[in-house]
Amino acid sequence: MKIQTILFALLFSVAISAQEHSHHSTKALSFPDVPGYKTLKTDFHQHTVFSDGSVWPNIRIMEALRDNLDAVSLTEHLEYQPHSKDIPHPDRNRAYEIAMNEAKNHDLLVIAGSEITRDAPVGHSNAIFITDANELMEDEAEDAFAAAKKQNAFVFWNHPAWHPQNPNGNPYLSDFQKARIKNGELHGIEVINDGDYAEESLALALEQNLTIMGTSDIHGLIDWHFKEKGHSRPITLVLAKERTKNSIKEALFAGRTIAVFDDLMVGKEENLLPLLNACIKVKEVKYIGKTSIVSVTLENVSSTDLLFENLMPYTFYSNPAVFTVPAKGTKTLQIKTLEQLENLELKLSAIRTYVAPKEHAVLTRNLKIEE
Repeated sequence: MKIQTILFALLFSVAISAQEHSHHSTKALSFPDVPGYKTLKTDFHQHTVFSDGSVWPNIRIMEALRDNLDAVSLTEHLEYQPHSKDIPHPDRNRAYEIAMNEAKNHDLLVIAGSEITRDAPVGHSNAIFITDANELMEDEAEDAFAAAKKQNAFVFWNHPAWHPQNPNGNPYLSDFQKARIKNGELHGIEVINDGDYAEESLALALEQNLTIMGTSDIHGLIDWHFKEKGHSRPITLVLAKERTKNSIKEALFAGRTIAVFDDLMVGKEENLLPLLNACIKVKEVKYIGKTSIVSVTLENVSSTDLLFENLMPYTFYSNPAVFTVPAKGTKTLQIKTLEQLENLELKLSAIRTYVAPKEHAVLTRNLKIEE
């Protein structure tokens, strides 16, 4: 009888363990902090069955934990409710409440949000840091944006180049958006949505001083939609003073963001360049014997590959001018300086980064060459 009791206990323990899920992933996102700020990984455009998504809100929290995100928002369509017959919910805050309950025992910030959904030229916009989604349920789009402003929400324009609403694939800044910007009711714009990057949206962000955003706009499963196709989810890196909701909100209104998708990074130069510098560490700078070929080892401490092009007057001995410093890895360059120098100015164009349309961030370092 004693043996049977022990066996039952062991089987019960195995059964319980089998039902547990892991919040760890081999593709967890990681980016270094920059001077004066914490680099927070966020995704502020996601959907569940409480609008037109395919998963319960707790799944979004589990996915975010597996991706090592710092903050998320579930931005359900207020007006578009295709599952309403199966999941009626007159309270538009319900997805947020379920997500908060799942996240309560984890180190993840969940921010209340909703998506204001209209046909062109109004389009779709997300309002985050709201206090009550129900109050944004207005017949007129102008009233919905005014209600979001009353709640001190941060509002950004979703997929402005989306071809179902803009057949030429370019964003159109309508009188409606112009009025929202003027009224302080529109503060950001997606330049990356679901892996799509529009440089015209980046141009608008710079022209109108809108905060640059990158989001997954996920409806299905993150793993199926992105990871099984070899991608990481698109995110917004927020440069915040602290890892708090208030600090994230302050940073968003101040425009301290970088949109990221795989090795693509888009942001204002004052934000992107410090991040790039923090990602790349120089490990060794030394001539090879008595040659005039200096060996420089670069280490990439981020979770994304970084692609560079040589802008120096010197060529490489064993590498082409374009090369990759792999995520969490190193790359050793052999630079032909033609004579032995005491110092070397490293100058590399990060050709998968954009600080303006067709303009890349440039990494420069003044390196002292070891004897």
